[in-house]
Amino acid sequence: MENVHLAVEDDDLYSGYNDYNPTFDSEELENDVGFQQAVRTSHGRRPPMTAKFPGTAIGGRPLASSFGSRIPLASSMGRPMTGAVQDGTARPMTAIRAAGYSSSLTRGSTFDPLGQSRGPAPPLEARSEDTVEEKMKILEKKVNDLIEESCMAQSMGALQLALEKAKEAGRKERALIKQREQSGNTEHINLDLSYSVLLNLADQYANNEMYPEALNSYQVIVKNKTFSNTGCLKVNMANIYFKQKNYPKALKFYRMALDQISNAHKEMRIKIMQNIGVVFVRLGQYSDAITSYEQIMSESPNIKTGFNLILCYYAVGDRERMKKAFQKLISVPLGIDDDEKYISTSDDPSSNMVIEAIKNDKLHQMERDLKVLAEKYIMTAAKLIAPAIETSFASGFDWCVDIVKSSQYVELANDLEINKAITYLRQKDFNQAVETLKTFEKKDSRVKSAAATNLSFFYFLEKDYDQADRYADLATSADRYNPAALINKGNTVFVRKDYEKAAEFYKEALRNDSSCTEALYNLGLTYKRLSRLEEALDCFLKLHAILRNSAQVMYQLAHLYEHLGDPQQAIEWLMQVISVIPTDPHALAKLGKLHDDEGDKSQAFQYYSESFRYFPSSIDVIEWLGAYYIEAQFCEMAIQYFERATLIQPTQVKWQLIVASCYRRSGNYQKALETYKEIHRRFPENVECLRFLVRLSTDMGLKEVQEYATKLKKVEKMKEIREQRVKSGRENSARGRREGSTGSADSGRSSSSSKGERLSAKMRSLPASNEPYEASSPKELDASYVDPLGPQMERPKTGAKKLVDDDDFADEDLGDDLLPE
Repeated sequence: MENVHLAVEDDDLYSGYNDYNPTFDSEELENDVGFQQAVRTSHGRRPPMTAKFPGTAIGGRPLASSFGSRIPLASSMGRPMTGAVQDGTARPMTAIRAAGYSSSLTRGSTFDPLGQSRGPAPPLEARSEDTVEEKMKILEKKVNDLIEESCMAQSMGALQLALEKAKEAGRKERALIKQREQSGNTEHINLDLSYSVLLNLADQYANNEMYPEALNSYQVIVKNKTFSNTGCLKVNMANIYFKQKNYPKALKFYRMALDQISNAHKEMRIKIMQNIGVVFVRLGQYSDAITSYEQIMSESPNIKTGFNLILCYYAVGDRERMKKAFQKLISVPLGIDDDEKYISTSDDPSSNMVIEAIKNDKLHQMERDLKVLAEKYIMTAAKLIAPAIETSFASGFDWCVDIVKSSQYVELANDLEINKAITYLRQKDFNQAVETLKTFEKKDSRVKSAAATNLSFFYFLEKDYDQADRYADLATSADRYNPAALINKGNTVFVRKDYEKAAEFYKEALRNDSSCTEALYNLGLTYKRLSRLEEALDCFLKLHAILRNSAQVMYQLAHLYEHLGDPQQAIEWLMQVISVIPTDPHALAKLGKLHDDEGDKSQAFQYYSESFRYFPSSIDVIEWLGAYYIEAQFCEMAIQYFERATLIQPTQVKWQLIVASCYRRSGNYQKALETYKEIHRRFPENVECLRFLVRLSTDMGLKEVQEYATKLKKVEKMKEIREQRVKSGRENSARGRREGSTGSADSGRSSSSSKGERLSAKMRSLPASNEPYEASSPKELDASYVDPLGPQMERPKTGAKKLVDDDDFADEDLGDDLLPE
């Protein structure tokens, strides 16, 4: 028997179902050529219809297997398969007229459900209801995505973008509702989505400080009865009114929210009551605020409320209730376990690793922050109420210290004592401050180091450097890792000009605390004193990275760049200085000097003018501005600056001479003559002034010319005598030093004094002149001004100086014809 196998294509799963076997179609048997040939043979004669096939019903047909192979009959065993079966692969046994088949199919035709062989199939009928619903779901997803994008943008600080996304989500959500209403499917409106859209939009309006729009959005939510639990949103509205300083309205909404929130939300109710208390404080209704805070402290006490309650009692001046509130404050439980759980007591390395890992985890950091906040509130409250609860500040502070010692904040007692000493310093009660700090010399190392550090700083300010050094040593011996103590020790060495050793102390302080800005700043100053400018520059650049807006650091950088020969960088840093403090006259003057050195006179004039506007008493600035106007041939403008210089330094004759010269240069000879006369009255021995008086009087034809000429001759002779006396005194003193004889020195002094007596007698015998004459002492004759802050910098060459030196008749000698015979 020949086996027939189906040929199944790998790429077509339904290839076996595409062939139609016409064998099973009795209506087409007459047209089946293979069948008609088979029945005409002797072996393939058809049995009578009444005969029974084994295993089939009467009149039944042989069954085909699911793979298309025919079940062999008893009468046909051993004969080959008919051509009808061999021509095509038989499909699985189904009804003869199955769905999708027709009798008109010819033999060998394939199963084509899509109708590809007969042309394009008609499109499937779409269900409109499912399509609309799918569109709604897609639109809802877009709205949710926009809300998430808005929230993410807000978390990243992009508030404007967050608002735009919230608005777009609102537009799409309204379009979604409109489509549902048009389709008549309003029962499927997503109220949660509408609530989310409106709430996010209101929040974004509030974040962008668009308070009216935010209030309108919140109002839409609150007034919509379909939304539930809208009472908490009135807290948001009250917060907005609070920011707008509309406190009565804020109080109203806080109370409405408190009424609508159930007692199950205890924590939220407590926070709302805290806000109500703050509003009462802003309104000045301290008694109502006290009522609110007392209720909170009775239900759920916390540190912040306890501190606010103390402030309210302090405002109303209730001394006894301040004490009770302070006791409540220090008894508030923080809910923090002891730090012993972070101490390893096991030899198991895995357990130690776990303990080390949780020492700095988020929870432990939160506990530390809460403890630091509690200590801050307690310290502030103690300093506030100490002068009010007792008759004196000291007794009040002592009461606070005793209460703290009996509480869970025992370690704060010593800190309160140190704050007590600092308060004495602020009150300028230095003796009490020192006595209080000295009581800590026998305490534990941490407190002793802190007290000794403060004492060292105090003595350093008093310029008692020996005591400052002693207490700095005490502080460092008590706590070697105390950076403040090391800085104080370095400062005491710095003032003794041992800069190398001072730098070592500052470096050690930085090793103990890398963020110690005082040590880094002092180290930079030390390197400047050692002329190690590059290292100093590195210190101040690091410091600038920490303190971005420190004008002192930026000024030091500018000064270093100036010494390093980079004036452009110095100018850049000074520009940053005046961007932070635009009214600093010294920085402005420094900018003017740098621009002047670079040859930019216009910029230099601008900065010098600004410096003069903020500080009109700087001699250097006044001198530069006056010289600038003289150089520009505007002597009238220069006069106002040099007149101010005469007010600042009245003993300096040069400013008055420059003023007179400006008058003369501008053509106002009468004013110049009056000025020279005033100068002569105040400085009668000034030779230069007398020379100008003689020349002006001659040019103007005044009768006083002979008088001034006589005075000029006398003054010149006096000057010569004085110079000879000084020269003689120097020679005698030099001779005395060479000979080692005290007697010679004494004789020199007596000789000098005798000459002085003869000179004074000669001055008294001179005839009196018409002008008031004031005999000047040698100190006044010198006409020099000694600055108590040290010698001034050498004044740059200015136009004013040239005016005096290059005067038309300054270089001319007085003619003999002008002198008296």
